[in-house]
Amino acid sequence: MAILATSILSADFSNISEQIRLAELGGADWIHCDVMDGQFVPNITFGPIIVKAARKSTKLPLDVHLMIKDPSKYIDEFAKAGANRIIVHQEAAVHLNRVVNQIKDLGMKAGVAINPSTPVEILENILEYVDSLLIMSVNPGFGGQVFISNSFAKIRKAVEMRKRLSANFLIEIDGGVDKLNIKLVKDAGVDVFAIGSAVFNNDNITANTTELKNIIK
Repeated sequence: MAILATSILSADFSNISEQIRLAELGGADWIHCDVMDGQFVPNITFGPIIVKAARKSTKLPLDVHLMIKDPSKYIDEFAKAGANRIIVHQEAAVHLNRVVNQIKDLGMKAGVAINPSTPVEILENILEYVDSLLIMSVNPGFGGQVFISNSFAKIRKAVEMRKRLSANFLIEIDGGVDKLNIKLVKDAGVDVFAIGSAVFNNDNITANTTELKNIIK
């Protein structure tokens, strides 16, 4: 079943509990938390404190996407904050296998993400060990960007590699997905949709969430 992970990057942080509640009412499956450090990506968002606030606001799984340098230094903090899943970038983790094991040893699901210019093939030797592969369909750092069209080829490649490796990781997409293109993205083979702007950028959070969820059912 397709999973809708509503990204609080686009939410109103002054009222985060209510924003999450409205998305949950609309049928959100996960809450996606985009953590940025201003170094790996050109923006700063939030850290464990907001993840902890999200944990207090919902029982839904927290899908924490670390767009930060040296993610291994912070895995413990995000685990304590209540993350259920932690995704690290291939480009930021020098010892990727070690970081994946670190996440799993703390009882969480582990994922790996790649930037738009990074080929899926570079993950050949890690995919059998991860629970999810996140394909960035915009250049990471800011919400509200336009979906990069060659992401479709990367999704299809990920589907092919999963089958060839007899792996069972989920394929996740993050960036520029909205009600106009989400069906095409699903048909390409995506399992998890991290969506922020198309959910939170107006006063119809519950209706937006419901509409997106109905499309991917």
